[in-house]
Amino acid sequence: MNKILVANRGEIALRIMKTAREMGIKTVAVYSEADATAPHVRYADEAVCIGPPASGESYLRMDKLLQVARDTNSDAIHPGYGFLSENPVFADEVKQAGLTFIGPNAHSMRTMGDKLSAKDAVGKYDIPLVPGSDGEVTDPAVGRAIANDIGYPVLIKASAGGGGKGMRIIYDDASFVEQMQLAINEAKSAFGNGAVFVEKFVEKPRHIEIQVLADGHGNVVHLFERECSIQRRHQKVIEEAPSAVLTPELRKTMGDAAVKVAKACDYIGAGTVEFLVDKHLNFYFLEMNTRLQVEHPVTELITGLDLVREQIRIARGETLGYGQNDIRMYGHAIEARVYAEDPRENFMPSTGTLQVYRLPNGPGVRVDDGFEEGMQVPIFYDPMLSKLIVYAQDREQAMDRMIRACQEYQIHGIQHTLPFVSYVMKHEAFRSGDFDTNFVKECFTPDNLDVLDDGLADDASVIVAHLLENQETSTNPTIPNEQTGLWKINRRR
Repeated sequence: MNKILVANRGEIALRIMKTAREMGIKTVAVYSEADATAPHVRYADEAVCIGPPASGESYLRMDKLLQVARDTNSDAIHPGYGFLSENPVFADEVKQAGLTFIGPNAHSMRTMGDKLSAKDAVGKYDIPLVPGSDGEVTDPAVGRAIANDIGYPVLIKASAGGGGKGMRIIYDDASFVEQMQLAINEAKSAFGNGAVFVEKFVEKPRHIEIQVLADGHGNVVHLFERECSIQRRHQKVIEEAPSAVLTPELRKTMGDAAVKVAKACDYIGAGTVEFLVDKHLNFYFLEMNTRLQVEHPVTELITGLDLVREQIRIARGETLGYGQNDIRMYGHAIEARVYAEDPRENFMPSTGTLQVYRLPNGPGVRVDDGFEEGMQVPIFYDPMLSKLIVYAQDREQAMDRMIRACQEYQIHGIQHTLPFVSYVMKHEAFRSGDFDTNFVKECFTPDNLDVLDDGLADDASVIVAHLLENQETSTNPTIPNEQTGLWKINRRR
């Protein structure tokens, strides 16, 4: 494998390219017209524009991606996450074009890409499932009968979906029919598939996932868990590894279950098995993500494994070269997704120019990003600016390190979620480990951020005064450095 086309953009494209460069593999970037000046375009060995800004005319065009791969003599395609990363048709077409798809085969994607077929596959391995319908439900009357049998509250979920679309929590019999019909309509609109299923709603759930790796020679291992319970709109915002609630015994049991899930669909590559864990520490299979996860860095930090490197090695036909007993877990890692969103306005997307964009650094701080100061945040794609990751000896130190990193991360020109991340790190529920997926709903209001802002007001006034003083005495004003304790920057070149 001498050259990889990276069929993605932004931070994940850069992340893949950096490992490829370490392995002596050349890379090809593809980009839309909106991403012409993006860092991943400059970093790659070659770059090709594939269309207008809209994803449907660029990053989702299989024909264009395959043509670029042929024109550049690429050997393989890495899809990253999102876009076409879990599309079995694309995986098949890459293979038919004589290229290597760096990811699982289409069979695994199809099995795990539909929640109903996934539950059927893992059910043969005695893996705990949330009580609910055995298959697709299209008749609200049938769904209502199932709900009454398993007991309220229940959850309606789109079979083909994710990201909270086609999902409804129903607390009583009176509203069931109406809510189920709304879920079906939303699923049809979002995924072109109105299939839904009914299951028991797990109250006070924690969202915990297990990273797995499987080669083409029958070897499957897990790389422990990630806690992903801090979410907004059913989408993850903060992840950490390991979880604060798993015992060594439960960790092993869940890890073994995740390995069985991978075997149930003949999985090859890096994947993630997601579970719900209730307040009594009972766990239930939720779904499998057949790709590299956004939050993979926290697993890399606690295990010392480069997951992109492992994906490439597996795709080249190599064996893992290690077994479950060879994998160790060290320290604690936390990742915050830094979104161009306004947490004061229900996390609505924020667009504009990054007038100031300067990264934190120092011990145990990693930033995976795809932006630079002066760039425009486009409206066409996911609003994530970067992933801010910290690593420390233990969880308490990691939380404190994240607070420090948020303070040093300078973003001006748009609204962003760093104040929210700081708030979470300081909240007693998070620090104690006693939280669940309802954290945002139960523990956060925009007023909480105003309190944080008040605490920073004095420091901000000192910074402004310092800048004004330097402007009066020099045409090249000095920015306060680390020793002042006011504002540390990292100039990117």
